[in-house]
Amino acid sequence: MLNATKRPQRKGLLLSTILIFFASYLMSLVLWMQVKDRYSQGVIYVASHLVTIIKEIEFVEMSEQGRDVIQVTFKPQRHNVSGLIRIPVRTSLYTFNAPLTFGIMAALYPFIRRRKRAFCEALAILFVIHLLTVFSYEAAQVTLVFAKKGFDAVNKVCIAAYLFLWQFIENMVTKFEPFLIGLYLYFRFNK
Repeated sequence: MLNATKRPQRKGLLLSTILIFFASYLMSLVLWMQVKDRYSQGVIYVASHLVTIIKEIEFVEMSEQGRDVIQVTFKPQRHNVSGLIRIPVRTSLYTFNAPLTFGIMAALYPFIRRRKRAFCEALAILFVIHLLTVFSYEAAQVTLVFAKKGFDAVNKVCIAAYLFLWQFIENMVTKFEPFLIGLYLYFRFNK
């Protein structure tokens, strides 16, 4: 008798979870299209300033170069180099999964406790993943430009490390970020 009453509850919970996911995914997709450009500019701005800390460059400007491309311009600070380094950053490389992430977060709402903290942590993780993606890409590109122009000695280990970090974050972490964040929320804040 006990199993007969649990099955309809589970079926109802599963159905409501699926409906919550699809509804929130569609709503967040529409909203994300409105705020994605501003968010991308903020992420690129912060990441570009972080790159200036580890590289001897100065942030000059950011400009839109078309749909989903923001060009970041740096100026080398050493050797009195007068040239500028321009790096195009495709924003869709790291922002494409955000609506799916928001949909999964909303679908997990009934299953987690301390929801405010859970969602704040999930959004912080999402921001850090996006920040690391842009940071590692820009650091790798600046390192390659420095090596090509002869500003730095060609350090193959350093170049390989930056390229590995960028490729790993772009190809592994950003592709699976919705599921990683969903698993994090479920296991850390499960009721």
